[in-house]
Amino acid sequence: MCGIVGYIGPQQASPIILDGLRRLEYRGYDSAGIATLEAGEIHTRRAEGKLINLESLLQQAPLTGSRGIGHTRWATHGRPSETNAHPHKAGDFVVVHNGIIENYLELKDELQAQGHTFRSETDTEVIAHLVEETAKQTAGLEAAVRQALARVRGAYAVAILSCCEPDTLVVAKLGSPLVVGKGEGEYFVASDIPAMLSHTREMVFLDDGEMAIFTPAAMRVTDLDGKERQKQSKTITWSPLMAEKGGYRHFMLKEIHEQPRALADTVAGRVVDDQSDVYLSGFELEQEDLEGIEKLFVVACGTSWHAGLVGKFMIEKLARIPVEVDIASEFRYRDPIVSDKTLTVLISQSGETADTLAALREARGKGGKAVAICNVVESSIARESDGVIYTHAGPEIGVASTKAFTTQLVALFLLALRLGRVRGTLMAQECQSLTGALLALPRQVEEALELDKACEEIARDYALASDFLYLGRGNQYPIALEGALKLKEISYIHAEGYPAGEMKHGPIALIDEQLPVVILAPDNDTYEKVVSNMEEVRARGGKVIAITTQTRQELKEKVDALLLLPDTIDELMPILTSIPLQLLAYHIAVHKGTDVDQPRNLAKSVTVE
Repeated sequence: MCGIVGYIGPQQASPIILDGLRRLEYRGYDSAGIATLEAGEIHTRRAEGKLINLESLLQQAPLTGSRGIGHTRWATHGRPSETNAHPHKAGDFVVVHNGIIENYLELKDELQAQGHTFRSETDTEVIAHLVEETAKQTAGLEAAVRQALARVRGAYAVAILSCCEPDTLVVAKLGSPLVVGKGEGEYFVASDIPAMLSHTREMVFLDDGEMAIFTPAAMRVTDLDGKERQKQSKTITWSPLMAEKGGYRHFMLKEIHEQPRALADTVAGRVVDDQSDVYLSGFELEQEDLEGIEKLFVVACGTSWHAGLVGKFMIEKLARIPVEVDIASEFRYRDPIVSDKTLTVLISQSGETADTLAALREARGKGGKAVAICNVVESSIARESDGVIYTHAGPEIGVASTKAFTTQLVALFLLALRLGRVRGTLMAQECQSLTGALLALPRQVEEALELDKACEEIARDYALASDFLYLGRGNQYPIALEGALKLKEISYIHAEGYPAGEMKHGPIALIDEQLPVVILAPDNDTYEKVVSNMEEVRARGGKVIAITTQTRQELKEKVDALLLLPDTIDELMPILTSIPLQLLAYHIAVHKGTDVDQPRNLAKSVTVE
């Protein structure tokens, strides 16, 4: 969740690190800091709040030096404050850290007994003091860090400098993301790729239990026992401009409007020429493995979990495999029944979500196969899975997921098609019809985006509401959940999503003249039933915002606001209905004046439990 940036090379480190931290703001943070090393001395600047506060501090008191580390902190241990902000220094050593040190209190008591004085409430400061203490008994920064980390229990990505070895930067990871960027006579480290894209596209992805030791001229990678490891760099195809706003007011709005391109890129090259099947590169399970699947788990968190709920409808209908959808933080603790005939699908935009990664290891540890759906090449979940279906959304900076969500739905649809074809539940002609609808989808999303102005007008009418209710049936119920989540995340309005048929089992008590109710009513088999639910809302004075297809314009006389979408097959309709919900949430948040791209208390990538 926190952001780490480090640099060693010929350039001044502070501007590079500050720029990298700015590109990691989407991860969520409450304070920030930078440390640089020059002429054998470490200097730090830290500030509570937004990066502009740190930037102002650096303008008043600049940092010089060509080695440095920086950090954006999202509070876990200790309140947000300048004192608790990273980097943390102990003697000749300075540290930034992402993760949670589970045994920090035990280590802190021991270090205090040895004479160490702590200045913060954080678990991270323990690492700095532990390295300082370990250095007294061993030779060199690398050995001191290795021995210190051997005593640490928990998750971490760390970057460490020492004024005793000014030409060395040491980083290590276990359970938290860390990526290395290779330049000409310089190296970059960061929690995520966008921090380094303006400097290099050659990336090395560290695995858990690995340490990298840098000088300006060279990099070595070892395990935590010191054994050398060979690592190959990967060329990242994302353009630096993909992580810029491109004239849009917010990243979220830009990413909403990027969905036609993102969906087309996710489909590209995956439909065979005659459209009778799909090809999933990176999906390395053998045909006999797929034929023998008796049960499928979909495991994810947040928005990705909502995608999984829609995926259940797709896979059960097209491949006729029973599907359970689990929240990742629950899956690992309920002792799930997994066998070699079980396939677990892990969904994560970042590929680093801590609970989803733990669920992956739980499933594989029980003998099951696992496939990842994620957006980041060489992320931890992608590397540890038996196969991966990459979405091609490009970097998603806004905390509230939009294009990552819809591309996940496309990936799940492709998976359902592949399973259906392999297992014989989907014939070639049926597949051609389904893939035809899929190929038409980007154009239809462009048409749905034309509702932007109408959504802004509706937002103006309802931005002051204190509560919202979202209703849908079948595969639209998860979209109701997603619509409610989007509104909660960025506007801070309380919202709930419900299956429309459950309205009479409690939520109907909330309906009055002040409650806006968003009803998803595409023209499908449940349309008449959803309209009946809508009439129940109207009878109690609720304000109805209906989303339906262009074939059902008669609803205009029965609702307070109507949004019409192009029609598609039922399996893909959730992608279209999600578009106006994203726009509605966005415009309400703008009217309320909230921080759309970085909503309070939220982080883009949840890399701690």
